[in-house]
Amino acid sequence: MGYRNIFISSPAKLSCKNRQFILNTDMEYSIPIEDINCVMIEDLRCNITAYTLSLLAQDGVTVFICNEKHLPIGTILPLWNHSRQYKIIKSQLNQKKPFLKRLWQSIIIKKIENQAVCLSLSAKEGEQKLFAIAQNVKSGDVGNSEGKAARYYFQKLFGEGFYRGDDCITNACLNYGYAILRGVVARNLATYGFENSIGIFHHSEQNSFNLADDIIEPFRPVVDLYVKININDDLEELTPKIKQGIFNLLNCNVLSDGQVHTVSYGIERMVKSLSNCFINDGEKLVLPELMPLEQHLYE
Repeated sequence: MGYRNIFISSPAKLSCKNRQFILNTDMEYSIPIEDINCVMIEDLRCNITAYTLSLLAQDGVTVFICNEKHLPIGTILPLWNHSRQYKIIKSQLNQKKPFLKRLWQSIIIKKIENQAVCLSLSAKEGEQKLFAIAQNVKSGDVGNSEGKAARYYFQKLFGEGFYRGDDCITNACLNYGYAILRGVVARNLATYGFENSIGIFHHSEQNSFNLADDIIEPFRPVVDLYVKININDDLEELTPKIKQGIFNLLNCNVLSDGQVHTVSYGIERMVKSLSNCFINDGEKLVLPELMPLEQHLYE
């Protein structure tokens, strides 16, 4: 999997030649396809060939397409890349409810713990209460500890008057970041042979990404922390600079099973561990731990 995230916010012609991704604006840029993790095509005036899209999908690159408001509206995901896809999907369908409920419990515990760390890193009070809530999450999150934690957490992080449904710059930034994470999670699930519509907890018939919406949960505080640190309430709109900063969170560090990795690779490790959990009894789910926001340094 590549490590470069390409953000395109002005008119460009996008093509491929000799396994190089070619970006033509006023100048020509060339990037090896194997180095690319994600491409965000924000400007609707960009032109890209079907051949280029085919090569990017073949290499597992997540391509985000934006609408006229420059917000992600779709992704291009790889299909049938996994040699054991039938086995993976069959295992998804055959999992027992008690096992899935324990998986969901572990995901929600880590999400709430990361929310607590986010409060601490933001110099906000309330982390101990969130850790206490995390310790009391039951199998399947019976009692909805996730919802109780969220109501407390967002008010502590962004202020007493903040609500997730509000039309404000903070929510716009959060939604933008979550959409990017969701696309990368969905890409990794497809790459590892999972059927995205078959969730652990989410089961909406109208949602093609139930499983992605399960796996994204412990990664959300990465976006929350960035927005809290970098976004002021007096901003009126999502600027290209803000969006590029949020997009670059994919290269920020998280702790994954005791090792420091990028958010992108942390997602891949979690998805790979989910595959092992479904196929091999006794395997554990590798969950991310929130760290101070720093770009990963590649050796």
